[in-house]
Amino acid sequence: MNEFDHRSTRREFLHGELHRADLLPEPHMMLARWLKDAETAGNFDVTAMALATASLIGQPSLRWVLLKHFDARGLCFYTDGRSRKGRELADNPQASLAFYWSENDRQVRVEGRVERLPEADNETYFNQRPLGSRLAAAASHQSQPLASREVLEARIAELEQQFPAGDVSRNPDWGGYRLVPEVYEFWQGRESRLHDRFTYTRTADGWDIQRLMP
Repeated sequence: MNEFDHRSTRREFLHGELHRADLLPEPHMMLARWLKDAETAGNFDVTAMALATASLIGQPSLRWVLLKHFDARGLCFYTDGRSRKGRELADNPQASLAFYWSENDRQVRVEGRVERLPEADNETYFNQRPLGSRLAAAASHQSQPLASREVLEARIAELEQQFPAGDVSRNPDWGGYRLVPEVYEFWQGRESRLHDRFTYTRTADGWDIQRLMP
């Protein structure tokens, strides 16, 4: 049996510190600041986030999605409701998100319940997407088995003929989701693994902020 051993692979985290005085009162504003910092540091995909969902029996699944917009109400992304994540969110509307920006040695985790976005939001965003992305969303029954790449490309070609003006119809299963946060965690890597970690936990009076052990 081949074993790939990375126990000696390590590096120091030297890019920054995080103190209580650095934190903003609202966690979504802190997230906005760190997204901007990651972009300034040269991260090429600052809105990429890992989305963890789980089935009714607790089987987890994880994948990367893109953050499209957010505010005090929550963080929004779009996908096909027939996908595995869509089906799991329909059965168990709880999820967790994680961002990681290696350029700054920073991570953010967000936990909470998930709700569907209104149809008006879905239509607005779908219609502002590039034509290729709209064709892909209309052609794909996401997560279902596919006989070959050629079958998918043939479906795209059919849609191009069906909608020569580019006015592709949105599949009603495709749309947006909002994760309504209950907990944010901001993690700043530090030397010797003595990392800085702070959580924001939602309470009836706002957000309770706590420092955690690394």
